Amino acid sequence: MQTRGKVPPEKVEKIMDQIEKYIMTRLYKYVFCPETTDDEKKDLAIQKRIRALHWVTPQMLCVPVNEEISEVSDMVVKAITDIIEMDSKRVPRDKLACITKCSKHIFNAIKITKNEPASADDFLPTLIYIVLKGNPPRLQSNIQYITRFCNPSRLMTGEDGYYFTNLCCAVAFIEKLDAQSLNLSQEDFDRYMSGQTSPRKQESENWSPDACLGVKQMYKNLDLLSQLNERQERIMSEAKKLEKDLIEWTDGIAKEVQDIVEKYPLEIKPPNQSLAAIDSENVENDKLPPPLQPQVYAG
Repeated sequence: MQTRGKVPPEKVEKIMDQIEKYIMTRLYKYVFCPETTDDEKKDLAIQKRIRALHWVTPQMLCVPVNEEISEVSDMVVKAITDIIEMDSKRVPRDKLACITKCSKHIFNAIKITKNEPASADDFLPTLIYIVLKGNPPRLQSNIQYITRFCNPSRLMTGEDGYYFTNLCCAVAFIEKLDAQSLNLSQEDFDRYMSGQTSPRKQESENWSPDACLGVKQMYKNLDLLSQLNERQERIMSEAKKLEKDLIEWTDGIAKEVQDIVEKYPLEIKPPNQSLAAIDSENVENDKLPPPLQPQVYAG
């Protein structure tokens, strides 16, 4: 189109977007998370990893966002909604648009909190926090799908490519996140990861009188959910242990019974003589008394 038809680059870009939309909509179910790749395995791994990091707070990541401000809280919710909505789109460009909208909401939230334009140093930690809080479905599959099939010029240049690169960096950070990354001791990090305690319990004791009631309730509910999750995991662990013990006990009893049967086989011998009838009279060697005879008394 550019060499023979002399079509302007802007128009070529729009035509390519329409071709991409048509082709990828038709092929989506065949090329998204195909069985020939390990995308699904990576999805499950990152989802499990994010669930295990549910206790991470904005303060640990140095996130410059104050969710006690209602407008900021709304921006955070919109950012989470956009990053989750990415999975429902079929066209790579539409998935990129969701990432871009999410990122712009993040920049707005930072700007409102700080009363000044956000910087790149503020953006990435906040994006990491949004991903941890939202736990987007099939995150790795969506990233791989965009990488494989999106217009390369869109990924290499422009704000879409910039925001997508930051999302990839955020996922890589989450996969390698450790105690040092959060300025925690290894002991505290291990306790938080195992669910023995939660940093939110300590934070809830230091609420300021002006703190938003909705935020307080949210963290209280999160703490309760964390406790319920810990309790459920303990119950499941004990149930599996009990099931294993019952199986071992049943197998042990069966083995002992089998050993006894083999060691002392049961032999049934026929009787030497036939048993006497109960109602017979004067049978030799009969130990029973004679039967009662009816008696008639004259009135």
